[in-house]
Amino acid sequence: MNIATQVHLEASRPSGADWLGNLPSTWAVKKMKYLFRDHSQKGKQDAELLSVTQNQGVVPRSWVENRMVMPSGNLESFKFIEKGDFAISLRSFEGGLEYCHHDGIISPAYTVLKTWHPELKPGFYRHLFKSGVFISELQTSIVGIREGKNISFAELSHSLMPIPPVSEQRAIAAFLDEKCAKVDEAVRIKEEQIALLRERRQILIQQAVTRGLNPDAPMKDSGIDWIGQIPAHWEVVRFKYLFMQSRLPVRKDDGVVTSYRDGQVTLRANRRMDGYTEAILEGGYQGIRVGQLVLNSMDAFEGAIGVSDSDGKCTPEYVICDPVDDKINQYYFAYLLREMALADYIEVICNAVRQRAVRIRFNNLATRFMVLPPPAEQTEIVAFVEREKSRIADAVVIKQDQIAALREYKTSLINAAVTGKIKVA
Repeated sequence: MNIATQVHLEASRPSGADWLGNLPSTWAVKKMKYLFRDHSQKGKQDAELLSVTQNQGVVPRSWVENRMVMPSGNLESFKFIEKGDFAISLRSFEGGLEYCHHDGIISPAYTVLKTWHPELKPGFYRHLFKSGVFISELQTSIVGIREGKNISFAELSHSLMPIPPVSEQRAIAAFLDEKCAKVDEAVRIKEEQIALLRERRQILIQQAVTRGLNPDAPMKDSGIDWIGQIPAHWEVVRFKYLFMQSRLPVRKDDGVVTSYRDGQVTLRANRRMDGYTEAILEGGYQGIRVGQLVLNSMDAFEGAIGVSDSDGKCTPEYVICDPVDDKINQYYFAYLLREMALADYIEVICNAVRQRAVRIRFNNLATRFMVLPPPAEQTEIVAFVEREKSRIADAVVIKQDQIAALREYKTSLINAAVTGKIKVA
């Protein structure tokens, strides 16, 4: 059922705020400045340093997987915050206000809000301040532009806030705590299932390109560290006897082709144009054609290896290869080289002073041994991999749609409960 369509059975009245709509007649409405105050009090240097997060609220740094950088110097300017307070974060206009779970100190960049109305229960407002309807109201209190956008409490303090009776605040908080926990657990399980599907896909590809499709085939040692055993009838050949480096000219009106980490090599315009810097002078580009094997020299170690589906031009940093004859299936070798990258072997064979400075060149690959199945098997392996990828991708989409539906249900449920559109007690 769409939660937003359920109607509160008790008498209702206009709230005076568009984002709240009608509220139960037993609920009060006051400006936020009469409910919360800016409590930006300097903390003690020996207080626990907390992280302000959109997913967990204000929590100890140890709770946060990707921890913020530990600040250097004294912490005298940091603000004290107590359990039950709220923080206006740098990105509150995207995700609402953050509830504090522990006493401690936070960066002076945040605003600390403390309740000063005797009938406010933080549990209710914890859900209200993360609701979609409240976040829409936050948009009216933004100051600054672009990356400098922030929430002004001076502006927000004039927004109208609902005040349900204390018993209803407690009931709504308990109701949403329970329902949201169940939805979050269902989402967690489905995300875990997606991770397992993707792991299964990778295992299937790795086994197919290095072991073949016949589990009963006699095996032999390949002599290649990252591969190990291979079917006895497969050959082991140096890369330079399989591929030659391509050096094609750029043609007029060629679009830019990009090699992505997911293995797709396509015109940039087919994926997205934002986030790229267009060169004023196009010196150094090389031509690229449909069907060529492409390694993104800077990101190959992250899997940016594939076969181009487009004609165009690309950076000279790409290594573009053509098979030496029609017995070499470039699609098979794209999968094999991606497995080589994911096994960290490409990073091993490329000298670099630091990560992200890795550059793979044709010469790095030329003398490396590759496994070579018979041509018919190469084709069969590619067809098998494409089928399995498609099958698993379909399963992942189903799980992602289910997650989206759960999150939409959770959003509707919270919006309806905190604005009195459904009765929970």
